[in-house]
Amino acid sequence: MNAPTTANTAEGELNRILETQRAAFRAEGPVALETRIDRIDRCIALLVDNQPAICEALNKDFGCRSEYASKMMEIMNSVGSLKFVKKNLKKWMKPEKRTPLVPMNFLGAKAYVQYKPKGVVGIMTPWNVPVNMIFSPLADVLGAGNRAMIKPSEFTPHTAELMQRLFAQYFEESEVCVVTGGPEVGAAFSSLKLDHIIFTGATGIGRLVMRAAAENMVPVTLELGGKSPVVISEKVDINKAAESIITGKAMNGGQLCVSPDYCFVPQSKLEAFIRRCRDVIAEQFPTVQGNPDFTACINERHFDRVKAYIDEARERGARVIPLCPEGEAFSSREEHKIALHLIIDPDDDLACMQDEIFGAVLNVKSYHELDPVLEFINDRERPLALYYYGDDKAEMQRVLDETISGGVSINNVAMHVACDDLPFGGTGHSGSGNYRGFDGFRTFSHARGVYKEGWVNLAKLGGTLPPFGEKIDKMLASQIKK
Repeated sequence: MNAPTTANTAEGELNRILETQRAAFRAEGPVALETRIDRIDRCIALLVDNQPAICEALNKDFGCRSEYASKMMEIMNSVGSLKFVKKNLKKWMKPEKRTPLVPMNFLGAKAYVQYKPKGVVGIMTPWNVPVNMIFSPLADVLGAGNRAMIKPSEFTPHTAELMQRLFAQYFEESEVCVVTGGPEVGAAFSSLKLDHIIFTGATGIGRLVMRAAAENMVPVTLELGGKSPVVISEKVDINKAAESIITGKAMNGGQLCVSPDYCFVPQSKLEAFIRRCRDVIAEQFPTVQGNPDFTACINERHFDRVKAYIDEARERGARVIPLCPEGEAFSSREEHKIALHLIIDPDDDLACMQDEIFGAVLNVKSYHELDPVLEFINDRERPLALYYYGDDKAEMQRVLDETISGGVSINNVAMHVACDDLPFGGTGHSGSGNYRGFDGFRTFSHARGVYKEGWVNLAKLGGTLPPFGEKIDKMLASQIKK
């Protein structure tokens, strides 16, 4: 489906695809394990067979995206998630035993949960990791026995068009279909009477998706983002912490929803932290401009946005440290590449401390005591990720107990996202619901409770049917007590 020219055209074509998939879903009946595995295997084949084309499309969309970064973040991670679901699917599909009322349990009654496919699931994906953000939820969607309609971001048109073409080669339209287009297609997509929508992107757009879905009572999973904090303990090897944090921040040029946004560093270790950050970037990226390993901003608009954070901080007197050779902080606007920058102790009213950065800037805030740090984090919207570096178990537990975030990695950045056996999702402004692995299988399934009567009518035997008498008095007395 090429980008429709009008909202009405988009709506009509999207509804046609939806009805095609829904009719096929109903006609298929129970979705066999073998069918689900076959669909997962075709996803794996799509990715493995088309690696050069995928990397080329991503590089065109970003302007500069390393083939190796794309293979790791987009292809390897996607294949890993698909294989994890495939390996565990037979176990997940089994009915889950539950306990009926205790007296009935002894009289042959049974209770269990049956995980049923929901039907047709809509997947709305962002531009920052545009391939993995298709296949990571799709692994769970197909594993749960559903069909899928996918709307990629219009900010990565080459990748979106390639995905549309490849899915058409490996899948029938009635199984999985990619639709492309701009905001008018996105608005029409979120208004469809789907059986579930998962949206990954900005909080503002997430609100619109949730509002549109609510008109049709469509359940929504939102993975949004926010300003993810890092807390570095006094009791830590600051060089190891700095290396891990700045390496994580450099991934994809900082354009990840779980990228560290602001970092609390003990005042006594601040200069050592800065020095190590400089050294690590110098080791990994001896140059920035012209270096194919360093990912560019996705486009000129985002280049302008991130550059404006840096310019404002510098104009307001903040200490700004570019982690690059002299003269390589910014490319031309057309090449839209920005070196990593540290902004030291920025005022809280600066835009870099108000907005989600989603780029090559790390705010660094020095601190003396932990209490104000936790208060600062808790005074703000709940982040998608939180990071703690330290060897003090009591302090670590305190950070875990006294904060709320979508997920946590300890002594590393973003590793909780790489773990397929952990749920991934946000809370509050950073999202709602989760997916990945068994948690994703359950998200995209309807958990249907089933009760099967035993060989005795307990209601009649227990005297709970009218006319009431002595039996029900005894039964109630036996149950209603401390």
